[in-house]
Order: sequence, then C-alpha cells, then structure tokens
Amino acid sequence: MRCPFCGHLEDKVVDSRESREGDSIRRRRECLSCARRFTSYERVEEVPLVILKKDGRREPFDRQKLMKGLLLACQKRPVSLARIEELVGDLQARLMERPDREIRSRELGELIMDELKGLDQVAYVRFASVYRDFKDLPDFVKALEGLMHKEAAAGRHSVPPFPPSTPPIEPAKPVPQALFPGEADAPILRTRKK
Repeated sequence: MRCPFCGHLEDKVVDSRESREGDSIRRRRECLSCARRFTSYERVEEVPLVILKKDGRREPFDRQKLMKGLLLACQKRPVSLARIEELVGDLQARLMERPDREIRSRELGELIMDELKGLDQVAYVRFASVYRDFKDLPDFVKALEGLMHKEAAAGRHSVPPFPPSTPPIEPAKPVPQALFPGEADAPILRTRKK
C-alpha cells in the first residue's frame, strides 16, 4: 500500500477491525519510511450479474423480480414458499458460478423452466406462457404436447395426451310440418290421461 504522505510502498499493519456491517475490514497502517499512520479499507469486489434483454437493454439481476415471477407461476399450486426460495437460491448460485457476469434473458428463462418442469407442471406451463409469449392457441398446444410427449417417454403418463376424437354430432332432421294440406293451421288438441 502506497503511503499517502511520502509515497513509500512498504508499511506494517498496526490494527485490523471488521466493519459493523461485516462487508469490509478497516486496517490501520504505519509507513516504514516516515512512521506516519493511515487507514485503509478492504472490501470484496462484487461484479453484479447483468441480464441482457431481448431488445438489447441490460439490467441488473434482481432476485426479488425472479421470486415474484415464480410466486405468480406457483400461485394456488402445492408448492411451498420454502421450496420456491430454495429454487431461487439454487438458480442464483448457478449464475454466480459462471465466469461470465452477463446472461441472456432467454438463457435465464430456459434455466427457470427446466427447474419448474420438475417442480410443478402447471407452474411450468404458466411461466412458459408468459415467458415464451404465446401468440395463439396452437403455440400453447404445441408446448403442452411437447411436455406430454416427454412425460410419456419417461413412463409417467398413463392417460392418452388428448381424448380420442368423438364423431361430430349430426344436425337434427327436420320434422315434417304437416302431413295433409291445411293441417298446419289446425289447433292442437291435447287430452289428459286419467
């Protein structure tokens, strides 16, 4: 550490203390040349995770935003809050282990969907419908069919993906209005059974 008074590069540490928050260490140093004391602070340098959006924008990774999205996807599903928090923690840890601090939003979405697929399939479909921005029903059905085919391949699907098609209902045949001319205008008489 360079002495701020004389510029000498050698010093000795006289005292070290951790800050109240625990995010830095305060060190009192004494220059070996001029014997003057000065303070330095040591902090861990954190390079934040950055999400590269589809439109080219960059925004910092937000754990709360991820948590909120997963809570919406798992709403009214048998998934505990603790399990969702664990999933978010696992995803964040995997992202922090990456050498690259920038991740594409598409890649993050795929990671989330892979985790949700094993957690709860309804939550997976909900998240996928928002994330993949399905434009119409065929896109949605295609995603569901893909999920069902994977389930069938894994041997976990005992019901056919879609019910067998039923024959179309035939339209009712027209009822003849009158058998004899002038009968249509005649009043209908009803009798009571005794």
